[in-house]
Amino acid sequence: MKLIFKKFLGEVEVNRDLTLLLIIGGLYALSIALSNTFVNVYLWKQSGEFTHIALYNLASVVMQPITFILAGRWAKKIDRVIVLRLGVSFLSVFFFTVLFLGEKANSYLLLLGALIGIGFGFYWLAFNVLTFEITEPETRDFFNGFLGLVTSFAGMIGPILAGFLITSMEKLTGYKVIFGISLTLFVGAVILSFFLKRRPATGTFDFKRILKERKNSPNWRHILHAHFFQGLREGTFVFVIVVWVYIATNSELAIGTYGLVASAVSFVTYYIVGRFIKPHFRKKAILLGGIGLYLAIFLIVFELNFTRLIMYGVAISISYPILLVPYISLTYDVIGKGWKAAEMRVEYIVVRELFLNSGRIFSILLFLLTVTLFNEEKGIPMLLLVLGAGHLILYLFIRKVDIEKPDEGGEEYSLPRNKKLGEGDNDGSTV
Repeated sequence: MKLIFKKFLGEVEVNRDLTLLLIIGGLYALSIALSNTFVNVYLWKQSGEFTHIALYNLASVVMQPITFILAGRWAKKIDRVIVLRLGVSFLSVFFFTVLFLGEKANSYLLLLGALIGIGFGFYWLAFNVLTFEITEPETRDFFNGFLGLVTSFAGMIGPILAGFLITSMEKLTGYKVIFGISLTLFVGAVILSFFLKRRPATGTFDFKRILKERKNSPNWRHILHAHFFQGLREGTFVFVIVVWVYIATNSELAIGTYGLVASAVSFVTYYIVGRFIKPHFRKKAILLGGIGLYLAIFLIVFELNFTRLIMYGVAISISYPILLVPYISLTYDVIGKGWKAAEMRVEYIVVRELFLNSGRIFSILLFLLTVTLFNEEKGIPMLLLVLGAGHLILYLFIRKVDIEKPDEGGEEYSLPRNKKLGEGDNDGSTV
């Protein structure tokens, strides 16, 4: 496996834990690509109301930061891998519940949203912390780029396979099949997690202290503000675009086709970005990606059809990797140079997620207000033009980050990683 990575992606030192984490991330990505892609459409078909879909997603993004805090506390007391398994378990329960409720699922939107939010919270806290501990500054661009590559590949085969199964079988039968496949992949991820080295954390969980650290650390403050604006776009776009594809085509297979085309482009772009974008070009890449993501919105807000949606998917699939790979790497570098990074690494991840999901919550609340006060056909496109600027605005904060300059009032720590005892993390999503 190491030889394959080195031959394909250049001279990168790849250890066993990094390889395992990439495989686990790939299994998760394929599971979500198969099943979660169609949940919003499944709920939409039952009610035809954007407010219902928004409430489901709101419950999810509200529970995620709450779960992150709980998961962070447990990660300081028990093995992070156990927290990872909890996340997979809750996601499995979510898919079983959707299947069990069937046509009654629309009556339990808040419950379903809470379940998947809890699953995401546990999974991503553990995955992010493990990524933070396993990768080094010189391997982060590779890891983020290759994980994006794997995620894009999953995004290619998952939705088109699920769409084909749903359209070729009875509706409930098709969903049963894809949920069963997802469950199998989740179990595989759990099994692989047993081969990860134990990575115990010491000390008490004190995320409030790291929340206050933004007053002492300009770099940390800028990163958190950037994550809020990242969430501002993601909160609404993550469900509106998929529903729009279904509205324009009335076909689950068309959703799969959209995912296939978008992810194929993203697959190539992640490879190029992960291989060639170097640290000194990160900020310029983030700006270029933000501009591309915002301009893409104009392809669909004034005229909606499947052709324009495909063009939009291609545009964002080029722009997202250009922005996300250097953006995520820069975030980890800022955390790694932050105050007591080794001791407080879990708290840094939790606080980052609080700001990201705060942006998502604010985004969905604005969406609910818009569809309540205005006509959906006019109000939603105008709202997307406002919320869609989130990734462009975040550059205004990223450009102020200077990782070469020590933060005032803080003590710089190096993260101890790759020791024998195992002592030491996105949605991004193409929407």
